[in-house]
Amino acid sequence: MSDQKINWLDQIKWTDDGLVPVIAQDAESGRILMMAWMNRETLAMTAEKNEAVYWSRSRQKIWHKGETSGHTQKVKSIRLDCDADVIVLQVEQLGGIACHTGRESCFYSELKDNEWQVVEPVLKDPKEIYQ
Repeated sequence: MSDQKINWLDQIKWTDDGLVPVIAQDAESGRILMMAWMNRETLAMTAEKNEAVYWSRSRQKIWHKGETSGHTQKVKSIRLDCDADVIVLQVEQLGGIACHTGRESCFYSELKDNEWQVVEPVLKDPKEIYQ
């Protein structure tokens, strides 16, 4: 890595396990699509490729968004919050589906009358996406 990349990566306040939370937001509508995690390597890859690359905590491996579904995220902007501990990616969500449930957003449940209710439709059956 060049010194320039090390400098900007060093300005982030990483968690004790070397991660930073990342919010993916639709660049056009402003809609929050999902939240995931990145480490230094995946954030550097994201900046270099202009495509979202995350760290999967459950699988303990690099996860290029859309590698199995085809629903990649083209990165338009990478922003760091004022505390330097959260990243917002403004993205173009290819295929219009960010969630593994086949919905536009992972935030499809809303608290109504003291219970979580699904308020967004499935756009594509996950069985069709992940054959």
